[in-house]
Amino acid sequence: MKTDLEIQKNVIDQLRWQPILDAAEIGVSVKNGIVTLSGLVNSYPKKLAAEKAAKKVSGVKAIAEDIIVHVYPEKQKTDTELAEAVANALEWHSAVATEKIKIKVEDGFVTLSGEVDWSYERTMAVHAIENLAGVRMVVNTITIKARPITEDIIKKIGSAFQRHASIDSEKVKVSVSGNKVTLSGTVRSWSEREDAEDAAWAASGVSQVINNLVVEEEEYAL
Repeated sequence: MKTDLEIQKNVIDQLRWQPILDAAEIGVSVKNGIVTLSGLVNSYPKKLAAEKAAKKVSGVKAIAEDIIVHVYPEKQKTDTELAEAVANALEWHSAVATEKIKIKVEDGFVTLSGEVDWSYERTMAVHAIENLAGVRMVVNTITIKARPITEDIIKKIGSAFQRHASIDSEKVKVSVSGNKVTLSGTVRSWSEREDAEDAAWAASGVSQVINNLVVEEEEYAL
């Protein structure tokens, strides 16, 4: 098992590997496998890139993300200008049903709400706007419209896990209550945990996914 010091070093190295990031801007601390990222960056994409990079490191059990986005004055937009830019970005994205999504902007924080038919629509709405200049944070409160859930949903999710190279399907358990899917068990990495959740969201009829998967680093014999 990796020590906290080893995980910290690996996370810092991973941050340095990202072209978009200046690793010196981001602080990394680790306690019991839980990584805390801190610091000040000048764009929301950098904040996302730092978090994504840390999740790729083996041994990371969870991430506490305290990075603050400070937009340079020359790139800062008024909330009205940013709301217009967000609306236009959503309008131009073919995978987003703009008529179903509401936008709220306050001090650079963008909140999306509404109800869509599929999880990918919810995800694509965020992807469409997260790189816009002036965005400090995206809060996604869009919900998935509940539909009749099929009886073989557990089998279908299990099959999706088996098709996914990064997921050890034998260690992930799926339970269903109404339109809610709960995942439990263990995974080998934070990325595997996210992949399992994404696969569950893709199943027809799912309106909520509770991810209780625990990240446990594999032990290797010497």
